[in-house]
Amino acid sequence: MTKKKSTVSAPLTFDLPLSLIGKLEAIQKKAGLGSASATVREAIERFDFGRYASSNEEHRQISVRLPVEMKAKLVKYAKRKKTSVGALLREALGAFEAKPAKKSGRK
Repeated sequence: MTKKKSTVSAPLTFDLPLSLIGKLEAIQKKAGLGSASATVREAIERFDFGRYASSNEEHRQISVRLPVEMKAKLVKYAKRKKTSVGALLREALGAFEAKPAKKSGRK
């Protein structure tokens, strides 16, 4: 019995930055592929998943207490910048440099 290639397809929805959508469209046109789906299938076929190493570091969820006004400000900035509150917090913490604590005169 010979193996047949599956002709059944399943939809897959995922986000791409606009720059990558532009690249996908350019490759599709240049390679003469008929659709975005065909282009993605070709990219998957050619990609070496064995050599892939995620650059994402492990995340852990934490809970902190913020003044209501500060939380509202974060939500407002996240909407304005079209990002998540978590992404803004990671940026703020990454850029944060603590000043040395002041020493008290007590011993």
